[in-house]
Amino acid sequence: MSIIDNLNKTFDSRIRLGIMSILSVNDNADFNTMKELLGLTDGNLASHLRTLENVGYLAATKQFIGRKPNTKYAITELGKTAFKEHLNALEKLIEN
Repeated sequence: MSIIDNLNKTFDSRIRLGIMSILSVNDNADFNTMKELLGLTDGNLASHLRTLENVGYLAATKQFIGRKPNTKYAITELGKTAFKEHLNALEKLIEN
């Protein structure tokens, strides 16, 4: 078994790492807030959010504020566990 085997491939992208970091310290975050924090285009952020949603790491809640759609994202229990395991694997990698 190699030292990098416990790293989660889903988090290879710095953008997904950023999304998970934002959501792990906040109850939720809306699309526009994450777009601004990460400095991304709509399409780029949407693509990465969809990937994380498809593996069950995020849950989306859609609503309207006035006439504007608003989508909030929150990390799931599965996502919390996977992200914590990934961070632990990174720490072990750095220690070696």
